[in-house]
Amino acid sequence: MTTLEHRPLAKAPTYIQGLDEILLGGLPRGRTTILIGEAGSGKTVLGLEFLYRGALAGEPGLWIGFEEPADQLRQNAASLSWDLPALEREGRLFLLEGKIDANVVISGAFSLKGLLAVIAGKRQEMGAQRIVIDALEVALRLFDEPRQVRAEMHTLNDWLRAQQLTTVMTVRPPRRMEARYFEDFFESMGDCVITMDTRAQANISTRRLRVVKYRGSGFGRNEYPYIITDSGIAVAPISSVGLRHKPLGEKMPTGIERLDVILGGGYRRASCVLFAGEPGTGKTTLACTFTQAACTRGEKVLYISFEESQDALIGNLRSSGSDLSPCVQAGRLKFLTNFPEAMGAEEHYLRALTHIEAFRPAHVVVDAISACERMGGKQAAFDYLMRLLNACKERGVTVFLINQTTGREDRLEISGNGISSMVDTAILLAYREERGETKRLLQVLKSRGSAHSNRQWEYAITDRGIVLRVPESPPVL
Repeated sequence: MTTLEHRPLAKAPTYIQGLDEILLGGLPRGRTTILIGEAGSGKTVLGLEFLYRGALAGEPGLWIGFEEPADQLRQNAASLSWDLPALEREGRLFLLEGKIDANVVISGAFSLKGLLAVIAGKRQEMGAQRIVIDALEVALRLFDEPRQVRAEMHTLNDWLRAQQLTTVMTVRPPRRMEARYFEDFFESMGDCVITMDTRAQANISTRRLRVVKYRGSGFGRNEYPYIITDSGIAVAPISSVGLRHKPLGEKMPTGIERLDVILGGGYRRASCVLFAGEPGTGKTTLACTFTQAACTRGEKVLYISFEESQDALIGNLRSSGSDLSPCVQAGRLKFLTNFPEAMGAEEHYLRALTHIEAFRPAHVVVDAISACERMGGKQAAFDYLMRLLNACKERGVTVFLINQTTGREDRLEISGNGISSMVDTAILLAYREERGETKRLLQVLKSRGSAHSNRQWEYAITDRGIVLRVPESPPVL
């Protein structure tokens, strides 16, 4: 009895940020992929980027568009910094307008065979390996004769298989109760089917992508947020191959000597540190004290602020003895500021990820995670924080989270966003009224993999920064 040799499916990388991870390598090579999405979902952009980046990687491509003129396509691509004319001159890209005169169609003279003959010649001339057919249903909807349309669809499908081109076909989904006889055929002819949609939640627009089927291959089966950036499509998957977090690193100074003692040597590298407390307890001051110390050591810090601008934050900190201006001027500190409601959670995440990839910081500060619900609700805040924490932990980046509490101590869920299990060190900052005087108290609630003091420590915010009061007895570690 003979056994069949396992041969993995050949794939063509899309080179689109995050998409190949979901597709476990790319689209099926030599087969057809169907992109289904409403107007504005970005399916034309995705199809064109698949061609553009493929051409840059050495795989020439063909474009047949039944809706958008080629000149307009070139202009839109230029806004994404894609130079299509240069690739056309080099013979790596060919754009063909497939728009059909409605009068010709109505007379019954329409056939794809002439168009396919032109494309076949161009494919041979260029050695093209990829093709995108955009909005074919626009032409097919002009027909009233089902038999002719079905014949043309079969002709196209047979031609694509014979040419062994890696094909992407973009179509709009049929409207309810108005599905035409050819529209279901698109999904059956596709070896890979991807849906793209835009939805609004809490007055914030978000885009989602889902792989519906992929013959002969595994794939990420969830819905994945994506955005259209100024350089193309970016998809934001949580790792599809399992947790790849770096182990916690060695201890590093906090910037406050007495806090180093309390923590048994300082914060752990590649960990997640949470500062939680009411307004005015000094959470931002504590985070920025570490930021200044890290930059002084020559380490880079990315500071994500949802509540204060860069200038306001730097100016306010000067009163507590911290001056972050030299850190910015030295190129070791970079701020990323935006109101939470300015964009969806996926765009916030991808924006942060882009800066992390470009800046390569050793540490990231998020101030404050309590504002993240304004991205679109609790689930949006959770999605943003989990993706950001996962990305940082995979890269060995230390994350500092600031959370503003409401005054009610809740140590079971101190993060307020359902991410407490991802927190390695949690520090609670609180007020205590005593004999008509308000005192500030610091307590380490947990520090994973490290001994630490369990007592409450009184502290003050002075013009020399945070000063911890010397206890009457040695700290218990």
